[in-house]
Amino acid sequence: MSADTPSPDGTESSADDAPSRAELAARVDELEAALGEATGEDDAKKMSIIATKGTLDMAYPPLILASTAAAFGYDVTVFHTFWGLDILHEERSKNLKLSSVGNPNMPVPNAVAALPGMDRVTTKMMEKRIADNDTATVEELLETSLDMGVEFQACQMTIDLMDYDEDDFYDGVTTGVGAATALQDMAEADIQLLV
Repeated sequence: MSADTPSPDGTESSADDAPSRAELAARVDELEAALGEATGEDDAKKMSIIATKGTLDMAYPPLILASTAAAFGYDVTVFHTFWGLDILHEERSKNLKLSSVGNPNMPVPNAVAALPGMDRVTTKMMEKRIADNDTATVEELLETSLDMGVEFQACQMTIDLMDYDEDDFYDGVTTGVGAATALQDMAEADIQLLV
């Protein structure tokens, strides 16, 4: 009886010719790496957010969602268009207002909220609440998100429409982005949100 075994091609090979476990493990690792490259394997999930509103209360949802998703390892882009662009504007983001009219959760009736100066009052109330609770400011959330790799995109059409200067946006904001790019980003994302 021989220790030789037939190989798949019909020739006989001895046990001495068999690859070692280490060689097999190295070959498996090599094949898995090649498969990952060939299939474009990417474990990072993607989130795409469209920010359309630029009031103080509406600046927080896209920023909090973006920074939280980035902390969980998501690849996040936030496309800012129309009034949402004010969130990325260095000067305008520091003066975002809170509208008291038409907001059913405001502690002020609409008849009173419509009085001149009430938006200023409700904005100051919210800014005080933010400060008293040590909540991050819009600027702090933006900077944290940028540091975490969130890509903030400024809609080029809105920049032109509002006659904004691209130099007025926070450092790190991507300008010159159009709707086609935003749509492509949404199509590739695991989560799409409109805020």
